[in-house]
Amino acid sequence: MPVLEERVSKLEEVLEEFIRSVGIEFNKLYNSQMRTEAELRAFKEEMREFKNEMREFKNEMREFKNEMLEFKKRQEEENRRKNQEWSNLAKKMGTIVEDLVAPALRPVLKKYFNCEVTLEGQRMFRRKNGEDYEIDAIAACEDKVFMIEVRSTPRVQDVDAIKEKSRRFFEFFPEFAQGRQLIIIFGSITFPDNVIKYATRSGIYVMGWREWEYMDILNFEEIG
Repeated sequence: MPVLEERVSKLEEVLEEFIRSVGIEFNKLYNSQMRTEAELRAFKEEMREFKNEMREFKNEMREFKNEMLEFKKRQEEENRRKNQEWSNLAKKMGTIVEDLVAPALRPVLKKYFNCEVTLEGQRMFRRKNGEDYEIDAIAACEDKVFMIEVRSTPRVQDVDAIKEKSRRFFEFFPEFAQGRQLIIIFGSITFPDNVIKYATRSGIYVMGWREWEYMDILNFEEIG
């Protein structure tokens, strides 16, 4: 790409110099009393050359634009391929929370919920009266607390299980109960459409890859 940019820069320099010289000669020609046929023919020839230069410049710019679009397309395809490979690896290693969800959590919560995260934790575990309760990730801001549950292969049944689990969230994490709204997020790599629709009807936000480009809330507008 630097070679293309250098070519375009040189063309622009040549074009600017040519326009400057044509302008000077034009003024000389028409300000002079010696407007001979030869001078007029020379001026017409320069104008013809100028048009040819402009046509070549436009062609060069069109080629540059096409090459840039092709380069951008290749980069996007490469990014998607890398994201897919990274997601598959995280799935195999059981590290979806750490590798995919956690890094995207703060910017996503800021974007959609205007939440400045003041507390964030992964694999949050509590035991009460001999009963265990674990959440994949928790994030909190001033007036909201987010319960994030992650599954490698999301199913409709998971939505029901997560919603049922959320009913006891404040029982095991009472420190978040005062003045905070509980928001549930279901995270994974990708989601079948039927799971997204079911989660939406249940008031649960779904977080996964959007077009294999970045982690995002996939049904925010639908729940809104």
